[in-house]
Amino acid sequence: MNDTPERRETGSTKPFNGIAIAFAIAALLVVAYFAGRHYFAPAGHEAPAIASPGTARIGGPFSLIDDAGNPVTDEDFRGRYMLVYFGFTYCPDVCPTSLNRNMQALDLLGEAQAKKVQPILISVDPERDTPSHLKEYVGHFSPDMRGLTGTPEQVAAAAKAYAVYYAKVPGDDPANYLVDHTSITYLMGPDGKFVQHFRHDLPPDEMADQLRKLLG
Repeated sequence: MNDTPERRETGSTKPFNGIAIAFAIAALLVVAYFAGRHYFAPAGHEAPAIASPGTARIGGPFSLIDDAGNPVTDEDFRGRYMLVYFGFTYCPDVCPTSLNRNMQALDLLGEAQAKKVQPILISVDPERDTPSHLKEYVGHFSPDMRGLTGTPEQVAAAAKAYAVYYAKVPGDDPANYLVDHTSITYLMGPDGKFVQHFRHDLPPDEMADQLRKLLG
């Protein structure tokens, strides 16, 4: 009669606590795994902020065609920061919102710092985004913005280097389709190396504050 109900209950919870802790640790590992897999997500599913800029494996050589119809590579932009966004001219909302925000942020920097940065749109819709069409489109945001396109293979290689997801979303009309894509803006350094990314929903003033610190 020495084992009271209270003592029996206390003794029975010890192994349960150990199992609960084990399950909790396993759950955290699963969450961490899937968070890593979905670090760069399609438009509307943003990636988390980068804790230590310059550490991610983003960027690399690319060979494309600019909005004047001339061949261009990443080497042509050395010496300036590149503000790179992957999108397409027929994008109904996400692309124009991001590109307009990018230019607003650069305007807030002032002319001296803004000149250090080359804003770029790389098309993920090479079938429709011809150089001339790109030139007209980017001109709506800024005369300083460069539009880049290329063959489907060239675009795919550039997107892979930047860990960008994109996929055509067919519509009823084969010529009328959307392209689902990662909606992140990348800042590349004058040496072509990754510096930081900016989420689609980051306000222009906050983006300008971050750019101001990164550009010095």
